[in-house]
Amino acid sequence: MEDLPELVKDLALILIVAGIVTLIFKRLKQPLVLGYIVAGFLVSPQMPYTASVVDSVHVKMWADIGVIFLLFSLGLDFSFKKIIKMGLAPVASACIIIFFMMLSGMGVGNLFGWSKMDCVFLGGMLAMSSTTIIYKAFDDMGLRQQNFASMVMSVLILEDVLAIVMMVMLSAFAKGNDLDGRQMLESILRIGFFLVLWFVVGIYAIPAFLRSVRNLINDEVMLVVVLGLCCLMAVVSTETGFSSAFGAFVMGSILAETVEAEKIIRLVEPVKNLFGAIFFVSVGMLVEPQVLMEYALPIIVIVLTILFGQCIFGSFAYLVGGQNLKSAMRCGFSMAQIGEFAFIIASLGLNLGVIGDFLYPVVVAVSVITTFLTPYMIRFSSPCYNFLEKRLPKKFIVSLNNIQIAGRITPPSDSSWRGLLIPMVRTTVIYTILSIAALFLMFTFFRPLIHSFMPEWPLVATIINAALSIIIISPFLRALVMKKNHSEEAVKLWKESIRNRPLLVFTVIFRIFIAMVFIYNILELSFQLKGIVSIIISLVLVILMIMSRSLKLSSIRMENLFLKNLQSRDIANSMQHHMRPLYEGHLLDRDIHIADFDIPNDSKWAGLTLRTLGLGKKFGIHVVSILRFHRRLNIPDGDYTIYPGDTLQVIGNDEQLSKLATALKTEIWEEDLDYEKHAMHLRQIIIGEESEFNGKTLSESGIRNLYNCMVVGIEEGKENLSIPKANYRFRTGDIIWVVGETDDLKLILNK
Repeated sequence: MEDLPELVKDLALILIVAGIVTLIFKRLKQPLVLGYIVAGFLVSPQMPYTASVVDSVHVKMWADIGVIFLLFSLGLDFSFKKIIKMGLAPVASACIIIFFMMLSGMGVGNLFGWSKMDCVFLGGMLAMSSTTIIYKAFDDMGLRQQNFASMVMSVLILEDVLAIVMMVMLSAFAKGNDLDGRQMLESILRIGFFLVLWFVVGIYAIPAFLRSVRNLINDEVMLVVVLGLCCLMAVVSTETGFSSAFGAFVMGSILAETVEAEKIIRLVEPVKNLFGAIFFVSVGMLVEPQVLMEYALPIIVIVLTILFGQCIFGSFAYLVGGQNLKSAMRCGFSMAQIGEFAFIIASLGLNLGVIGDFLYPVVVAVSVITTFLTPYMIRFSSPCYNFLEKRLPKKFIVSLNNIQIAGRITPPSDSSWRGLLIPMVRTTVIYTILSIAALFLMFTFFRPLIHSFMPEWPLVATIINAALSIIIISPFLRALVMKKNHSEEAVKLWKESIRNRPLLVFTVIFRIFIAMVFIYNILELSFQLKGIVSIIISLVLVILMIMSRSLKLSSIRMENLFLKNLQSRDIANSMQHHMRPLYEGHLLDRDIHIADFDIPNDSKWAGLTLRTLGLGKKFGIHVVSILRFHRRLNIPDGDYTIYPGDTLQVIGNDEQLSKLATALKTEIWEEDLDYEKHAMHLRQIIIGEESEFNGKTLSESGIRNLYNCMVVGIEEGKENLSIPKANYRFRTGDIIWVVGETDDLKLILNK
């Protein structure tokens, strides 16, 4: 008999141990991530008293796949439009926290004399709080619907995005081992170029593809397709010099804008959980007790750096973001831990071979300690605020509450120049990137291919490649030159003052120059054509593009399709009444805010009306809407019945919403542990002369009302059963069939 591969045996060991340990952690109400890490330590070679993983190399490979799917799932929860709608406050807070925490981490590394790359990577690890751990803590403590919690989650989303960028930059730094400003700028520009390129191309192509095959895709096919797209983008990202995790995140963010986003999230969740568990188990396998003992002092110092750093810098960052002192301290204290991104960054450093082996177990130990302390830090924020409030001058507290250098993004002011130049710059950058990418593909891949097909006619092949290149980028160049030239803002500025006209003309000439540069480079690369002739040809071709009506229509169709795909999810949510209320933004600066509460399947509230529940009297809140499937029931009155799966949109303050969340979580039906006793059985009963039921009608017998059983039939011959009516009178010798629970049937059989 053939032996099982070691990988299968290792996988069985990992999953069994992880399952047992996570059950224990679930019972203790601790984050499952910690359970996976402990399970990894138990199955590692460092633990001599338990079975150990044999083929750790292949487990590491599975863990790398787990990172890809973790980042893919993160991208599915991310939306560029959400970031824009958040305003500047979360952006400012996230940047301040990352900057100061990264400096703190680098300072700690230098304090212990670690290498430069160890210090840089340690700073990156300390800069990222754990979205998973904080979300779980908020949920367990009933704080998720409070106003400060939503601000924390907004900053965490931005931190996750910036962590992706940081990983790319750390990779670039590690390969060059040079942290100068020029390389940093090049890395940022390179990241921006590929982000824009992949996002624009992805939004243009992928939603249209999914729409065209919607009738052919079921859940199974959808899962295969989206995981294939994830892995494809991971490969493309790796080939272009980025990490596979970066590509997975980008593909997730593209799919997040599609109508199928919620369905994809649901389908991918089990895959992410499986491979994510293997990743965190692999993290625990790297824990070495000897290293922890040797580096006990650095571990303690790093823990204190995170706790005090987040309390101080985090609170300050949220103050800058417009929160009052109490709310800012609750936000800052909530973020005093590190988690999954610290492990991912540490894995990156190990894979690149630029950090010491000691750093990984040190970071794992720090994460475990800070995770356990997270609930206590959240609770400690209020006493700490009360302490400061009693001892600091009131004027100083008022000054802190008024700190705000970053407000929410507001619509553009009446400045027509702002309304014109911002979209103009955005479209110029996008179409320039698309044109560069198209020419790169044409001259890198297509030109060698066509020359291989036409070796005898190299000039003809060159002409074909140049012509096709110009044709492909011509819609981009025309849109680049003409977009916003006849917009409302441009017309207003032209009529407003004669001083505006030279600058308006310059914006057109400058974009014509950019388009000519592309044509000029095609001519130079293809025919070594330079000088005035090439300039004239470039200018003539650009003018012909501007005058072409077909190019105008094609560029308009292309842009309309992109906007349709970009807005498809919002349109679908609007049609299905899942959009947030428009008035929500006006409540954010008040003490009250809006929150969603899902009715569990086992809730005692299900089946009751709002009047019976009396939520307003009990908790002081207002139910403004009920979301039920694809319907929104606005301003429900007391006669509306609550059903399992409903989502209540509620307005109230933090204290009221917290009480409501606690009640909703606790007022549920307990699990029936004696379900075997309630199993239904079918029994045959013969009516005897002395039977209590003899001579009584079915309704008089009380079989249903008194004994909780049901007569389902009366035998008529050997094969037929008739269903008795309520006025049927039992006679001696009747054979009836009764359904009921075991104990109830025993009572009837004794009658």
